[in-house]
Amino acid sequence: MRSYNEALKILKNSNIKIHNEVIKSVDSLNRVCSSNIYSKSDYPSENNTSLDGFALNFENTKKTSHNNLKKFKIVATISAGSKPYKKILKKNEAIEIMTGGIMPKGTNTIIPFEECTITGDKKNKFIIIKKAYKKFNNVRFKGSDFKKKDIVVKKNTIINPNHIMAFKALGIENIKVKKKLNVIFFSSGNEISEKNQISIWKIRNSNHHYLKSLNNNFLFNFKNLGILKDNDENKFYNHLIKILKSKTDIIITSGAVSAGKFDFIPRVINKFKLSHKFKNIYIRPGKPIMFAKFKGKSKVIFGLPGNPISAAACFRFFVCPYIINILGLNSEKPIKAKLKNNFIKNKNFTRFAKSKLSTTKDGKIEVQILKGQESFRIKPFVKSNIWTLLPAGKSKFKKGEIVQCFFPNHFNESLI
Repeated sequence: MRSYNEALKILKNSNIKIHNEVIKSVDSLNRVCSSNIYSKSDYPSENNTSLDGFALNFENTKKTSHNNLKKFKIVATISAGSKPYKKILKKNEAIEIMTGGIMPKGTNTIIPFEECTITGDKKNKFIIIKKAYKKFNNVRFKGSDFKKKDIVVKKNTIINPNHIMAFKALGIENIKVKKKLNVIFFSSGNEISEKNQISIWKIRNSNHHYLKSLNNNFLFNFKNLGILKDNDENKFYNHLIKILKSKTDIIITSGAVSAGKFDFIPRVINKFKLSHKFKNIYIRPGKPIMFAKFKGKSKVIFGLPGNPISAAACFRFFVCPYIINILGLNSEKPIKAKLKNNFIKNKNFTRFAKSKLSTTKDGKIEVQILKGQESFRIKPFVKSNIWTLLPAGKSKFKKGEIVQCFFPNHFNESLI
């Protein structure tokens, strides 16, 4: 058996090649960009006003005061989206302008509506001001947010809704991203059923639907190839022959990886030439997990335990780090939290504990390891919102210690 850290090293050295594709930027949510994405234009595209008011030249407001009021004729109105006003204003003229309107030629300050008195009739309207104004008052400058060729998103970043806002604002229509990983999944065991109404000796196939629900958050396409029965060893072998010729990147199985009579997954995998491999890791839950890379093929297989909590833990702590690595993402950083209760585990094993993350009144992060850590118990998993990773080499963890935590259904970096 290997340690968890030894297994992670094997995963890191088992890369498969991921190709790129060009897609519409508005459809790029949760994709990984393959190169730096640059702004195609200045933003704002021209100097414009940050509020509704009147545009004029600040020089014409000098020496204005309560005792020396100044009057300006309103000669035009500009709204956001209007073409720029090209006429040059006279000394005693102003232009009514709405938020986002482009600054007219010869103007360089904006006086807010509420600081003006408006007089006159329908044909001739004027504003009266009571003070002088500084240059560029309430003006947003061309390129003050993004300049042309600025980096908008760096290579190997997961695209989020904030990025899509920027792409659209900057006119970035297409971007190059890494192709989504193609994951194929098999359940195994005569006891597994997709039916809702089942006999007491059957088990509903929760692993299939749990892993499928994670595909958007963890950046893969998911295809279920059904349930392998206890006597489907040859059927599974034939499936793999076909899969190795397909566009599949990762094969995941659940169940049939331990040492029982019908645990045929390892026997079938060992019939192929493999370049990297591990089986049985000092972890709980999930000790029977196996991994292998097919020699000469850009494909790998993860054999997860059949127990739902073990499968969930092994997906999060083996498959997810592998996905992060092959997509070129930065290594995931744990969330560090103060432990709220004592916990004892086997010293030789790394433990993934169902836990509840919370914050104190003063904003500090703390975590409680929940009761019911047995791998068959789903209720505490439902109550949990975080995994606590307790490393090997230590058995007792005391209240107040700082421990490492990982979100179960997202990469840590995608939520913080």
